[in-house]
Amino acid sequence: MGNKFICMKKKDVIIRSSGGDGSRSKRVNRSQRKLLGDEEMLHRRALSMAIHQAQLSQRFDGSMSRRVGSTSSKIRTLSDPFSNNKQVSDLLESLKVKKFILVHGEGFGSWCWYKTIASLEESGLSPVTVDLAGSGFNMTDANSVSTLEEYSRPLIVLLQSLPEEEKVILVGHSTGGACVSYALELFPEKISKAIFICATMVSDGQRPFDVFADELGSAERFMKESQFLIYGNGKDKPATGFMFEKQHMKSLYFNQSPNKDIALSMISMRPVPLGPMMEKLSLSEERYGKGRRFYVQTLDDLALSPDVQEKLVRENSPEGVFKIKGSDHCPFFSKPQSLQKILLEIAQIP
Repeated sequence: MGNKFICMKKKDVIIRSSGGDGSRSKRVNRSQRKLLGDEEMLHRRALSMAIHQAQLSQRFDGSMSRRVGSTSSKIRTLSDPFSNNKQVSDLLESLKVKKFILVHGEGFGSWCWYKTIASLEESGLSPVTVDLAGSGFNMTDANSVSTLEEYSRPLIVLLQSLPEEEKVILVGHSTGGACVSYALELFPEKISKAIFICATMVSDGQRPFDVFADELGSAERFMKESQFLIYGNGKDKPATGFMFEKQHMKSLYFNQSPNKDIALSMISMRPVPLGPMMEKLSLSEERYGKGRRFYVQTLDDLALSPDVQEKLVRENSPEGVFKIKGSDHCPFFSKPQSLQKILLEIAQIP
């Protein structure tokens, strides 16, 4: 089936549903073969960077954030929903904010956004990625990251470096949503819109981990019984991080993702700092509450179930809700075209 969008307005809340990434014909024509070749080339670039990341030494500057790969003008058909240059030009003219900052979730890094970067750039927008502390190319020891402020510091530094009048669209995936909320509290004037992709859109006084309680149990139980905890300072000290085994990650995060993206993730994912996940956020109505928030639900998600995501939406009242059918916890892998179309549609909302 093709994409299906349903608009319902209730108290100015927008709801969209995206069915898939377009219908497929039984015969693969020449342009489709070319598309597959371009996507394969792009994936190889991301894979090469991930392998390079694994080989980096501790001398790497931990404060750096990186873009993942370069894109080619040949990739336009990969996920560009516009049929001609005039439509792209009209879109760009209508947008007041064209810069997206993409924030990864737990264990991931900038590398996970490689398809999203390509599609947004090919649409003429300006995506920028950031590696949170102890993640991706940021070589901070994850065991030393104990607070949300420390974990979010690369994002905060990036926002502070923006020109005074510049605004951005901030996008957070999974637990990266907590960093987006934290940034929205600090810099509401710099963030035009905040987009939470199957993310921890928490309430004031709530911990990011609390969102996963249905899947992982209470925080207290997890700290006592989990086999995935990491004790970076010794077994006699509190746990410093956690990381699921590969088989658990595959079943939780990637139940609809292509095998090559699962392989990329298996060599690239890093332990998750535990402290930031257990920290209660302090969010004010005067700052965070005035931000424009949108939520993207993933309807085949085994890490953060659709029921839990629906509960987050009910409790936190975002301005708009968008749904991607057939997506696992990583829509940037499993449904990249649907995700790109939703990001563009949110960008166009006045």
